[in-house]
Amino acid sequence: DNLRAAILRPQLADLPAQVARWNALYASVEDGLRNTPGLKVIERTPQERIVGSSIQFLLPDCDPSEITDILGSCRSRGVELKWFGAPDPIAFTSRYDSWRFARAQKLPQTDAILAGLIDMRLPLTFTVEDCALIATIIREEVLGAVVRRTAAQ
Repeated sequence: DNLRAAILRPQLADLPAQVARWNALYASVEDGLRNTPGLKVIERTPQERIVGSSIQFLLPDCDPSEITDILGSCRSRGVELKWFGAPDPIAFTSRYDSWRFARAQKLPQTDAILAGLIDMRLPLTFTVEDCALIATIIREEVLGAVVRRTAAQ
C-alpha cells in the first residue's frame, strides 16, 4: 500500500550501506570464531555474495547436552544463540520434521547437519567491536566444553 511504499523508498536508497555494515559485522564474528577447536565455520565460495544479517556455524562433535550447556553459558553472558538441532522448534529454528504442511520424511544427512547447526542474528545496532566480543564469548564457551569433554574421557 502507499504508506508502506512511502516508508520503504528512503530505506531502499540506504540498502547498499546497510548490506556493507551487516557484512562487516558478519566478518567480525566469523574471524573471531575461525580456528576454534570444536567449532566449524561454514566456508563460503568466493563467487557468493551475502547479506550477513545472521551467522551460522557448526558444533559437529558436541552431543545435545553439550550444545544445550554451551547455549546456556553463552546466554548467561548475554549472547543469544539458536540451535536447529533442538527437539522442538524455537522461534525461527523450525526443522522439516516439525512442519505440519509437508508429509513426514527421513533425511539422515540433513539431520546430521542440523544436529550441530547454530544460528545468531546480527542486528545493525551492534558494532564491529560488539561482534568481536560476541565471538570471544562463543569461542571461550566452546573451548570450555571441549576441555570438559577431554577431561571426562
